Amino acid sequence: MSASRIQIDVVDGSILEVEAEAIVNAANSRGIMGGGVAGVIKRAAGLEVDEEARRQAPIPVGSAVLTSGGRTRFKGIIHAPTMPEPGMRIEPGNVALATRAALALADTQSFTSIAIPGMGTGVGGVAHAEAAALMVKEIKAYSAHTLRSVVLVDVDVAMVSAWPEKSAEPGYTGRCCPVFTTRKPFPH
Repeated sequence: MSASRIQIDVVDGSILEVEAEAIVNAANSRGIMGGGVAGVIKRAAGLEVDEEARRQAPIPVGSAVLTSGGRTRFKGIIHAPTMPEPGMRIEPGNVALATRAALALADTQSFTSIAIPGMGTGVGGVAHAEAAALMVKEIKAYSAHTLRSVVLVDVDVAMVSAWPEKSAEPGYTGRCCPVFTTRKPFPH
């Protein structure tokens, strides 16, 4: 199968509500699902997913592991660390490494669609615009084999606002507008 470009959609809402085969957890290398998006996923998926991730640790930044979807409807959860230890400030480059690792694992596992939250912008401290630029650049550069669609999704208005700005640059192949939202859609 030949490589192809990936459709990018931007959604303002919960990662648990998007249409995708798998979701991405911006993890730490220990596989501990603590707060933020990881905590939300853990509460929905169940403790078994946290335990599955921890059993595969250490997970170096720049790599990713797959767990079951637990009690969610997703086929799997991709854990892509942006930080070695929980609660660390990170270098922006870790966002690119984690995004690339998530895309590669999704493709290897033959997923056609994944959802990715803002990476590294919580406790990692990366600015929303910088994280958005790095994530979109990695998605655009990735030569997919089975992966066809990436949903960039977050409940943080600043993150959701940053993706369309970066996605509107040359080479953008997707759509922008919130799907699962009570907020006002962003203009194109």
